[in-house]
Amino acid sequence: MGRGPELFALKHLFLFVASLFEDQPRLVDISGSVPVKRKLPSTPKRLRMEGEEVNEKQAAQDAKQTTCVTIFTALGNHIMAGTSKGWLNILETETCSIIHSHKLCTGVIIFLRLTPSGRDLVCNASDRVIRTIPVPDLASVGLNVDDIRIEVEHKFQDVVNRLSWNHVSFSSTGEYVCATTYMNHDIYVWERGHGSLVKILEGPREELGVVEWHPHRPFVAACGLESGRIHLWSIVTPQRWSALAPDFAEVEENVEYIEREDEFDIHPIEEIHKRRLDLEDEAVDTLTLEPRKAELEEERFSMPVLLDIGDSESEEEIVAVGPGTMRRKSPGEGREWMNGVESAESGEDRGGVKRPANGAARTQPRARRR
Repeated sequence: MGRGPELFALKHLFLFVASLFEDQPRLVDISGSVPVKRKLPSTPKRLRMEGEEVNEKQAAQDAKQTTCVTIFTALGNHIMAGTSKGWLNILETETCSIIHSHKLCTGVIIFLRLTPSGRDLVCNASDRVIRTIPVPDLASVGLNVDDIRIEVEHKFQDVVNRLSWNHVSFSSTGEYVCATTYMNHDIYVWERGHGSLVKILEGPREELGVVEWHPHRPFVAACGLESGRIHLWSIVTPQRWSALAPDFAEVEENVEYIEREDEFDIHPIEEIHKRRLDLEDEAVDTLTLEPRKAELEEERFSMPVLLDIGDSESEEEIVAVGPGTMRRKSPGEGREWMNGVESAESGEDRGGVKRPANGAARTQPRARRR
């Protein structure tokens, strides 16, 4: 159940910490000619209220815990250790004592990994849940161990298939988390901003073990457990020649290009320099205005629009339709007789006979005389 040793080197100080199988972890100093070994505790530090007595049964269970994985913090002043009962212990390197403990889960903490900046921690446990945890600032001056708080940021898991995870890794910037699956050949990638699954990388037909991100480039490398081969995943970026040559134009099909007679001729350096000097002697015209693009276009028909009807110069009569509304007199207005309709005045002149719209004349009955 023990993990490999974690090495930390700073100036003339060379330390490594190792979690052992069925034994307490060791902190080894190899700076001198003789290695110095120190045993690290695994019993978590429980927060007790004033006057609270120690439970003997609980203390006996805590004493049975073993440390499964240990890592150094970014500065090496502290060690983070995961136990077989799901506790995360923070130990001080100088004193080898536990300053804070936090219960993460009920299972075994299998793996711990920090981001390159050391500000975030990812934890893989036997309960099939991957947790990301912001690391408190342990290097602050006047640190009070009672004020240390550990909170889980995200929990990543496969709710449908309930898969277990072999190995977990951060991206180079810490924005993504990837993990290989137990008895499966896929790599899951989560995004930490919203805590959502963004990609499942389909790998070869074998189970994958350790997975790592490239520190600078978009590469993911994983090791196959059966064949031992290293498999790589990357983003295929299209070639953009315009980034190298700004005047380069990409075409979808072949275009026939007719070159100038002297376009690709090789001229002596003296002649090229002479041409540049001659161009500098030319006078630059700063007064002539070149025609605009709109003036060079062909003349187009535009519909004349009269915004104010009172500005019209036409002699035709203008009729008021309503308050503030005017229109021109219709060309056919006053010529109703052409359509078979006569006005009331014309009907009186013709003997009081009005013609209906259909053109049929009707005679009005006359009163009898007595």
